[in-house]
Amino acid sequence: MTNPEILIELGEGASMPLYATDEAAGMDLCSTAEVELGPLERKLVPTGLRIVLPTGYEAQVRPRSGLALKKGIGMVNAPGTIDSDYRGEIGVILINLSDETVKLEKGERIAQLVVCPVVRATLCQVPDVTAYETARGEGGFGSTG
Repeated sequence: MTNPEILIELGEGASMPLYATDEAAGMDLCSTAEVELGPLERKLVPTGLRIVLPTGYEAQVRPRSGLALKKGIGMVNAPGTIDSDYRGEIGVILINLSDETVKLEKGERIAQLVVCPVVRATLCQVPDVTAYETARGEGGFGSTG
């Protein structure tokens, strides 16, 4: 498998996304603004990045476990999806799940960017899906143990 080439435009104050280790799946995304989040407050945090993904790929914006553990910061829509035809700035919707106001510095790592291949499904309408039996059937939400 060859690695896809991602074109990146860096806006003012933006940092190039970087893999922290040789085997990291995600690249760190940094904030281009100082942000303060009160308890249960959410904000769109800018990264200053615009990208061009090859057709057949998406980028997923995912939360950072360190921010979640140390500061109680998560993402409202995790993972966020960036389609290959999107050309706007990448923003990260963060939420403060702690009971204290949290300040994030300009340049702080706020999320991860993971590039993934996309498979588009062909949809075929059928009159009744229960005709396609499985051992699980309609069992959901904890039904497998």
